[in-house]
Amino acid sequence: MVDAHFDQTADLWLIENGRRIGLVDHVKRAFKYRFYPTDAQAAELSRTFGCVRKVYNLALAARAQAWVLRQERVNYNATSAMLTEWKKTEELAYLNEVSSVPLQQALRHLQTAFTHFFAQRARYPRLKSRKKSRKSAEYTTSAFRFQGGKLTLAKMTEPLAIVWSRPLPEGVAPSTVTVSQDAAGRWFVSVLCEDPGVKPLPATDAAVGVDAGLDHLLTLSTGEKITNPRHERGDRGRLARAQRELARKAKGEGVNRAKARRRVARVHARIADRRRDALHKITTRLVRDNQTIVIEDLSVRNLLKNGRLARAIPDAAWSEFRSMLEYKARWYGREVIVVDRWFPSSKLCSNCGTLQNTMPLSVRTWTCGSCGVTHDRDVNAARNILAAGLAVSACGAGVRPQRSTPGGQSATKQETPRRKP
Repeated sequence: MVDAHFDQTADLWLIENGRRIGLVDHVKRAFKYRFYPTDAQAAELSRTFGCVRKVYNLALAARAQAWVLRQERVNYNATSAMLTEWKKTEELAYLNEVSSVPLQQALRHLQTAFTHFFAQRARYPRLKSRKKSRKSAEYTTSAFRFQGGKLTLAKMTEPLAIVWSRPLPEGVAPSTVTVSQDAAGRWFVSVLCEDPGVKPLPATDAAVGVDAGLDHLLTLSTGEKITNPRHERGDRGRLARAQRELARKAKGEGVNRAKARRRVARVHARIADRRRDALHKITTRLVRDNQTIVIEDLSVRNLLKNGRLARAIPDAAWSEFRSMLEYKARWYGREVIVVDRWFPSSKLCSNCGTLQNTMPLSVRTWTCGSCGVTHDRDVNAARNILAAGLAVSACGAGVRPQRSTPGGQSATKQETPRRKP
């Protein structure tokens, strides 16, 4: 595992197994803005999205066919040569109408997907669907012009009407621009550039354990409980009405069905935006206030098999919380420790270490039979997570604290009710 650490010179060092392996001057950061294209710009971008999807699918099919028929691996250079030949054909001549840079970037993304697949970090790449896949196109420096706070893409004569909700870092030129359109019909541009403003925070001795839940989104080892906003539940009525209206529309490519689909997508986008905003505020505060943050390695995919929690768990967004926490910790020189998912944090007394045989989910407070201390279930779990994480940090990477019950069964944490057989 590679962690990011900072020294007093404010340089970011990548450290692996206690050894410095590289120096990074600045952090690359994406700044996302909404923009409002003209009709001509929207048509040009829509054509580009379609061509990007077509090239990606053609290259994926060609690579799969080469492997099945000839046991041959096709790399990016080969697919780039194929793209040149495809443009010469009458059937695919329309690929010449859009900028070639997003098409080349699609081939690079496919190469990256295969690299992750062969390294067993991801599944086999899938074909992009016209209806379900994300609409996006990536432009490198040769395909856009950024001058005077105005961004103009290749094949366009006018700059994009971007709402600059926050300024870009001064004196830094963008290296990549990604244009996308979400299911709600909103247009976004993501500008990637180095951000010299991301610097290490002053070191502190504070450490906190975090227990994720549903009644409370997070419970800290300090005793603080962060309320679960339940954004999906708050908009469930509005979402149900929009979905009923969509179900009444005739299936096909009708205009009214497309409008109803966008109304459903706007409700989903409202929920996702509010959830993401809340998580950003929480993770930023945790990273600023603590040097070490200890969390649990929750298996969200397995928890989703419980039908009664299939809505509540995605709404809590534990995976997104962990992702935000980890990259912000790398930015600001903090440490995130992940404790094994089988560690019995709820059933272990944080005062004397006695392990309880059972701990039903309905039990929210309990008293230890050995030391007589009364525990709040979630606060006790957060304190045990903190202690286990600090033990992992002291013993070295790969140490996973586990205990067994007196009967020899695995002491698993029971945070979700089990289905009746």
